Amino acid sequence: MGGRRRLSGRQLSDAGRAPHSQAVAFDGFLNRMKTRTIRLWSWVHKWSSLVSTAFLLMLCITGLPLVFTHELEHWLLDEAWAPANPEGDGLNLDQVLAVALSRHPGDVPAFMSFDEDRPVVNVTSRAPDGPAGQFNFQPVDRTNGDPAPPVAGHPVMEFLLQLHTDIFLGLPGMLFLGGMGLLLIVAVVSGVVLYAPFMRRAPFGTLRLEKAARTRWLDWHNLLGIVTVAWVLVVGATGVVNALATPILAYWKDTALAGLTAAQDASAAPGEWASLDAAVERARAALPGRTLQFVAFPGTEFSTDHHYAVFFHGDTPLTTHLTTPALIDVRTGELAAVAASPWYVKALSLSQPLHFGDYGGLGLKIVWALLDLATIIILGSGLYLWLTKKRRTR
Repeated sequence: MGGRRRLSGRQLSDAGRAPHSQAVAFDGFLNRMKTRTIRLWSWVHKWSSLVSTAFLLMLCITGLPLVFTHELEHWLLDEAWAPANPEGDGLNLDQVLAVALSRHPGDVPAFMSFDEDRPVVNVTSRAPDGPAGQFNFQPVDRTNGDPAPPVAGHPVMEFLLQLHTDIFLGLPGMLFLGGMGLLLIVAVVSGVVLYAPFMRRAPFGTLRLEKAARTRWLDWHNLLGIVTVAWVLVVGATGVVNALATPILAYWKDTALAGLTAAQDASAAPGEWASLDAAVERARAALPGRTLQFVAFPGTEFSTDHHYAVFFHGDTPLTTHLTTPALIDVRTGELAAVAASPWYVKALSLSQPLHFGDYGGLGLKIVWALLDLATIIILGSGLYLWLTKKRRTR
């Protein structure tokens, strides 16, 4: 048998056992990796939730009545009003602006908006040297120039909206709440990752009602979380986009509109402005078939220092939230450009109504409210689970 060496039985047994031992070791390594991964995701889920829970609860609680803002304000503030001269020709926009400014001498116009269901023009003006963000708001009856009752928000609803938007801190508050929205998204994603191993051990939607209270709440927390995951991600993402509204509009003004002001040497004083009424008609001709929404005067965040920005929107449930401005040279009254909104401004315009379910009627708002209530239960149960676990550990 030449140089062939016969292996003993023990050697054959050891050789056959080696691959099996290696496989067992590899499986053990994978299990340890899975355990470490789950612990990491659990840590991410716990702290992203704990840091943001209080603020997210505030946002959910204040957001619940804000979903029904139009309905509540119609019920709380509905006042009968009729124009003074409904059969007359009415005032043009230059006359309306002059009437409004005569009531606040020295003010410069900032915005002009138009009620949809009554002949009222709302003029917003400000003092040139006044504090930032301080405006005078005047609804004007277009049929004769008399003051009209404002369609303003109810004080309680205004308070809730301000609390929900920026917790009365302005831009820093908006950015802070946007950060809480990002933590919400992280908490949801990590929660889905943690729920996946549980689903391999039990059927989807398992509720162990015979177990202790903490186990029952854990099952409800998991079930409601996985059922509402898509909605929570949508509301969280749109909330983050809405929190970035001021930087988004500033970037749009500094980039997309920068070329329109490069050739201008100096701003025109209000007394040198071209006819507003003619400017709106020229903008309407440039964007036919659309509905006039509002006018931003030179020097505001929605315009440049040298243009009227005349905004129009569409008439479908989707396009009614998408605005397109026609920019009119404030000196000559000529059309300067139709500034189609870039994608990030469109995303902002669509995020605002989507965040509150305000594009599908009352039925969608009720669905939004039910999902909001489910999210409150998720947040509350998560806090309860953490507190009881901490108490048991002690």
